Amino acid sequence: MLQAHSLGALLLTLASSGLYLAAGATPALRLLRGPQQAPSKRIMLILGACALLLHTIVAYLTTQSTGGLYFHFFEAASLVGLLMAAMTLFFSLRQPAENMAMLTLPFAALAVLLGYLLSGTGSGLTALPAQLGFHVYTSLLAYSTLAVATLHALLLALQESRLRHRHPGGFVRLLPPLQTMEALLFQMLTLGFLLLTLSLLTGFIFLEDMFAQHLVHKTTLSMLAWCLFGALLAGHRYLGWRGQTAIRWTIGSFILLMLAYFGSKFVLELVLNRR
Repeated sequence: MLQAHSLGALLLTLASSGLYLAAGATPALRLLRGPQQAPSKRIMLILGACALLLHTIVAYLTTQSTGGLYFHFFEAASLVGLLMAAMTLFFSLRQPAENMAMLTLPFAALAVLLGYLLSGTGSGLTALPAQLGFHVYTSLLAYSTLAVATLHALLLALQESRLRHRHPGGFVRLLPPLQTMEALLFQMLTLGFLLLTLSLLTGFIFLEDMFAQHLVHKTTLSMLAWCLFGALLAGHRYLGWRGQTAIRWTIGSFILLMLAYFGSKFVLELVLNRR
């Protein structure tokens, strides 16, 4: 079997990163040249799917090199990049979400490189028990889905701003209608909220103490983010929240979630060097 830092794994990593960049360039070319002079959405999906397959193999090899389920900061970032790419391709299959690929796929390209080059070696690491795997992957999937939703919210904010100031030209005219963009945002938020709910529930079930010293900040911030995302979805359903209100709540809620996971992980692993 290939090891995480073998020549084969390096080639897979470089190929995955290159395919991600090529796939992410497809919608960018469409915006620059127009749909008639750029590769089709189908090409983006094929290139992205190939990159995703190679990234999955690299992630598996890297995880195996630690002897089990342990994710260093950069390995976790690599998995988030993989899942963000997967969610982008998933939503793009039947929805006009391919413009998100310009943001998520280059991030995945960088994440797979950093995950390979800066991954832990497994020395001195304690692998997570297998029963926590569902909780770990659900948490990463929830984070990735809500990250894609937040990037979509930023794109929506830019579109709204251009339309409000009566500048509908340029790339804005190639984006889906505002109503479609907004509907897609709430689809992403709903899925992400359900996954975050499942993540918190499995954490309370499988972890002995979710409020232990090394988890208290992560748990508290995650629960606050869950409350804010839930309030946003309730506000949209019952009070008609949309537009700038939805965008601000999405970004603010995700900042809390980002601090909960990568903020605490950054401080513990890269600043305090505690694993």
